[in-house]
Amino acid sequence: MAGLNARVIKLLSRTYEPKRIVGLTFGRYDLTFKTDELGRAILLFIGKKDEVTGKIKGERYARRLVFDDHGNSIKDHWDNKGKATALL
Repeated sequence: MAGLNARVIKLLSRTYEPKRIVGLTFGRYDLTFKTDELGRAILLFIGKKDEVTGKIKGERYARRLVFDDHGNSIKDHWDNKGKATALL
């Protein structure tokens, strides 16, 4: 997977329950992501879930969020951190 699809980014832009680990299926991919204290997705594992261990084998992404003094978003993008296997 070269980069995140716009539809995946839209899915991750939603607000979820704060400080939780969320698991979803999107097309042929399994997604597991962690949310921050405001319910924004900040860490993503995307790939194929191993049915036995529950680990996702694929790519790991971290979200970069930067705000100004007034709370306006300056940066909001996902950085690919490479191959990963996660058990979350």
